[in-house]
Amino acid sequence: MNVARTDAATNEEKGARDTQESRFAWLEREGPLGYALTAPTVLILLLLIAYPFGLALWLSMTNKLVGQPGTFVGLKNFIFLLDDQVFRQTVGNTLIYTSAAVFFKVVLGVALALVLKQSFRGNFLVRGLLLLPWIVPASLSTLAWLWVFDSLHGVLNWALVGLNIVKVPVNWLGDPTLAKIATIVVNVWRGTPFFGIAFLAGLQSISEELFDAAKVDGANAWHSFWKVTLPLLQPVLVVVTIFSIVQTLADFQIVYVLTRGGPVNATHLFGTLAFQTAFQTGRMGLGAATSLFVFPALAILVIFELRRLREAI
Repeated sequence: MNVARTDAATNEEKGARDTQESRFAWLEREGPLGYALTAPTVLILLLLIAYPFGLALWLSMTNKLVGQPGTFVGLKNFIFLLDDQVFRQTVGNTLIYTSAAVFFKVVLGVALALVLKQSFRGNFLVRGLLLLPWIVPASLSTLAWLWVFDSLHGVLNWALVGLNIVKVPVNWLGDPTLAKIATIVVNVWRGTPFFGIAFLAGLQSISEELFDAAKVDGANAWHSFWKVTLPLLQPVLVVVTIFSIVQTLADFQIVYVLTRGGPVNATHLFGTLAFQTAFQTGRMGLGAATSLFVFPALAILVIFELRRLREAI
């Protein structure tokens, strides 16, 4: 009888174990597990990206004002923007701002990565400190630059006047050309460390044997850079450049804190003009159209660069 009871208990334990294993058997299959792990991310993307984008797209095709429902107008907002002088000036501002900032960030980022790749004392500390401009919130760091460029009490004018480089303080943010240069300088200062660290990671993935082989073939440092470093760094270069173009085109905080889009609309970007149109004048539909106007061109650029990246890989 004791044997029978033992066998029955063993069977019960085995049955309970089999039941528990069957409950979690789906976790061992890659398909259901993959869907379960990606579901939170998909939900976040839908709520924080897809829904706001769809709402902005709908608003851009309405004449909605703050406090009023608005009606569907199709592409009238976009047609109006094409004839608007301030918007056309904003397009030019954005192109200059983005192209100049991205160019200098790429050049300085590559140079910074080449320096950081060298072995010297305190290398790791320097790498960590260089990320501070990129880590600190943009609005906070831009406030410091607002003080630097202040025409009356700014440290830049104080230094220039003290060194007798200029006789009177320069109105950095009051002159259209100087204001453009100032916003680009702040963007380059903030973005260069990210470029440098990203390119450094790409450089460290390149085998030193390739550089040794180039030296054996008689290549100097310049030839090695053009024939070995740049071609192998191209995948990282493309990805980081695409990311920076998107971020720079959508920039808002730097320009808004420094100039509010002035003087005389000289530094307006899509983001600042859309904010001014939607929230300061109350034309929500036109503001949404302003922010979405560049989206088709940006999508084409991303697709083109991703194809180049696929060819490079």
